[in-house]
Amino acid sequence: MTTRRSFIKTTSLASAALFIKPGSMHFKNSYIGLQLYTVRDAMGKDPAGTLAKVASIGYNSVEGATYTGTENFYGMVAKSFAALLKQNGLIMPSSHYRLGEDKENGKDVMGTILHDWDKAVDDAKAVGVKYMVCAWLSPAERGNIDHYKLLAERLNKGGETCKKAGIQLCYHNHDFEFTEDNGQLPYDILLKNTDKDLVKFELDLYWVTRAGHNPTALFNANPGRFPLWHVKDMDNTPKKAFTEVGNGVIDFKTIFKSADKAGLKYFFVEQDITPGDPFISITKSIDYIKKNLI
Repeated sequence: MTTRRSFIKTTSLASAALFIKPGSMHFKNSYIGLQLYTVRDAMGKDPAGTLAKVASIGYNSVEGATYTGTENFYGMVAKSFAALLKQNGLIMPSSHYRLGEDKENGKDVMGTILHDWDKAVDDAKAVGVKYMVCAWLSPAERGNIDHYKLLAERLNKGGETCKKAGIQLCYHNHDFEFTEDNGQLPYDILLKNTDKDLVKFELDLYWVTRAGHNPTALFNANPGRFPLWHVKDMDNTPKKAFTEVGNGVIDFKTIFKSADKAGLKYFFVEQDITPGDPFISITKSIDYIKKNLI
């Protein structure tokens, strides 16, 4: 029997369906994230005020950028930072980490994949992080193809530790992983030599495009391995500079149609350099995303 309540509910759902934008069903997650590196100066001065401002603009998730064993989360221990996120209605499903081959002042950097990773994983779990991401390799950490094979082994080992805590390890690219070495791409080495269950990838759409590769082709060749994306645009100039999402040449609408194939769970706006106030730039980006992508 159809009650008045069930009729209203059914009618409301049907009406809402009429307003779903084409392509929005390709990504069902309601979170719009921001990589906090974009507002790094503000986070360094006033983490609480910055997170409140990020939330007021409309972002409901963030990705961390500074964790080490001494820095913790923007100078806060896991419990305090988790409370601050909750206070602002934010989640942090992902956070960036270093490999740890480099030393600082002759000492190992703790809270990295190679040094005291167990503590980093415990802290991540306490904050609610679901994805721990190897964020960047310094020039000294890159090396040749054999060194990338060693990196793959290290990522597998780090991924095992993450898995025990219910966390997924990922690797975030720049463009140097797409520079050939003896006819091979370091990025392909990482894809082929890491366990697909232990190590997944955060695809930076700007860097992969700048390197001349097609994100959709990567998704098709490696389905389900890209649960995280950096949504970052490239301007239409010879410099190929960072710009606000929707203000450049990257075809996000087409890329988002492959979200299911990629295995996308969360994405994060990132703009390493902004022409002025970064809060103005991230506002422009989220406005475009809401209107055009989800």
